[in-house]
Amino acid sequence: MALSALDDKSKVPDVKELKRVLGRSHEHWESLITFLKSEYEPLDQMWNFGGKNWGWSLRLKQKKRTVLYMTPCEGNILVGFVLGEKAVKAAHESALPKSVLTVIDKAKKYAEGRGVRIEVGNKKDCEVVKKLAAIKMNN
Repeated sequence: MALSALDDKSKVPDVKELKRVLGRSHEHWESLITFLKSEYEPLDQMWNFGGKNWGWSLRLKQKKRTVLYMTPCEGNILVGFVLGEKAVKAAHESALPKSVLTVIDKAKKYAEGRGVRIEVGNKKDCEVVKKLAAIKMNN
């Protein structure tokens, strides 16, 4: 089974399918996109099929810089970031929850930064992702 609940390569996800898969979390999906568009316009949205193990995810990109990836899961969203060391340091100096800082610290380091995934299932999680996006884009 793929990480994404949407794993049919032949079918690019649409709003109807997203609503079905996400359920109540669809409002958080829309909230995140609306926020990111207002903060980082122009914002390109590109669906990407990452293979049978990953499924579909939505990449949100400002010019040449990826802000984050949103992966639709059953009943929630998995948001992925790549955070450079400046952003990691800024995250530790911010008011992010300790649980999120632990996820960041345990994330594997790559040449381009740390690959971090945050599960979004409620409004509080949504606000954390918005803060983390701001930290990333400012550092």
